Amino acid sequence: MTRTRLLLVDAGNTNVKFGLAGADGAIESYSLPTAHLATADAMGLAIDALCRHARVDVTDLSAFVVSSVVPRLNPLLRAAARRYARCEALFVPGDIPLPLENRYLRPAEVGADRLVGAYAATRLFPAPGHLVIDFGTATTFDCVAHGAYLGGLICPGLLSSAQGLAGGTAKLPQADFLVEEDEVDVGTSTAKSLNHGLVFGFAAMVEGLCARLLPKLPAGAPVIATGGFAEIIRRVCPVIAHNRPDLLMEGLRLAYLDNPVYTPAAP
Repeated sequence: MTRTRLLLVDAGNTNVKFGLAGADGAIESYSLPTAHLATADAMGLAIDALCRHARVDVTDLSAFVVSSVVPRLNPLLRAAARRYARCEALFVPGDIPLPLENRYLRPAEVGADRLVGAYAATRLFPAPGHLVIDFGTATTFDCVAHGAYLGGLICPGLLSSAQGLAGGTAKLPQADFLVEEDEVDVGTSTAKSLNHGLVFGFAAMVEGLCARLLPKLPAGAPVIATGGFAEIIRRVCPVIAHNRPDLLMEGLRLAYLDNPVYTPAAP
């Protein structure tokens, strides 16, 4: 039997994102809370359920291709792959090295998700340099030049900032990040003050940091955004050139396909 699909896994501290990639390159994505995937069976049954939802036989998966920043999940993913899909979980960049020079002072300290996102940017947007912004639990900025990962910045996340405000104050509601205007406005209600402060405040942070980082990269480096809040910020932040919600999923798929060890069996 020829297996024609990949399961792409972005294992994060808050959520685990799964992507089913077919031979045509299309990716169908799902997101589950990390806390609910506490055992190999919970992981395997969840994967089996999402495969059935997508009308895919779990045994049609040729591999789990994984980026993980949660070490406790790694053995669960390996066990789930073997028991439920009869395949292997391959970790990037551990099992599948990335052709990207890592210039961090301590290379092992860089999260796999940041490296995979940086690699995806180089493959999807040909240019001598790239600036990747991931709006996740934290907001990260990653700089790439001439095939080398230079490093970046780690800043607070939009949701964690909003939760911190709501949890530390008695009268502030939870933000919903709904901003109808394209320009910041003087808030005439608590909800508007909060939403404008967070959304335009993060947009200003992005604009200011890009203004400081882009001169350190080759001219013309595109700014590429990903993550759950990327589109919210991009709408009011013209410095962001591209929003790729599945950037990390695309990077995992490309890493697998680009590796000659796995290419013959890959979709």
